[in-house]
Amino acid sequence: MIVQIYEIQTSEEAARCIEAGVDHVGSVLLPETGWKNSTLKETLGMTEGTPAKNTLIPLFREMDVLFRILDYYRPDVIHFCESLTDNRGSETELDSYIEAQSKIGEKFPEMEIMRSIPIPAEDLSPGFPSLEVARKLESFSDFFLIDTWIKNEPIQGFIGITGKPCDWRIARELVLQSKIPVILAGGLSPENVHEAVVKVGPAGADSCTQTNKRDKKGNPVRFKKDFEQVKKFVQEVRRAELGGRS
Repeated sequence: MIVQIYEIQTSEEAARCIEAGVDHVGSVLLPETGWKNSTLKETLGMTEGTPAKNTLIPLFREMDVLFRILDYYRPDVIHFCESLTDNRGSETELDSYIEAQSKIGEKFPEMEIMRSIPIPAEDLSPGFPSLEVARKLESFSDFFLIDTWIKNEPIQGFIGITGKPCDWRIARELVLQSKIPVILAGGLSPENVHEAVVKVGPAGADSCTQTNKRDKKGNPVRFKKDFEQVKKFVQEVRRAELGGRS
């Protein structure tokens, strides 16, 4: 089972993830930092020669910039996490995303493509088009990542980093429907990931917010990992993978 940890921005943190048994070491390329970042490139390079893969989320939309990003970083997995719905939960136009993934697959056939699929929090779920969206994008993706939709995203236009679980019932339906591996994300922590994996049955589990360090008020700190939590997260996923045995 794949364990994926996000917001790894330094080579030191990447090395600690690999040591902890993380399978996918995830980094984020922010527009405000520019697309060319030697520190981030070094971070992605830490997985070379190890069983782990690096994954990269580029928060850029322009195709010419994306091509330059992929040519420079050469990630193992490129991860797209646009919202795909509006703030009422209605499906947006998907043709541009399908076209982009198709072109990237043709130009960089060695890279795998991960696509985030929004699934609402449990109290927001009636009528949400998660399964239909996934069907349309499946042929152009190598992985799906389930993440939580809450109407107003922390980063406008992109799904994720809510720290809240999605509706695991719909997540299970997507796992059963999908012909490609599905990684479950959305508010997963060492405390709830075992239950989530058992109930949903995904190919992997992802954590970002709930394995970040906390400030004095208990709020997660972006891009700073708590490696004790990371280790516990890995252990709990492995325990679920073994059928609950410790």
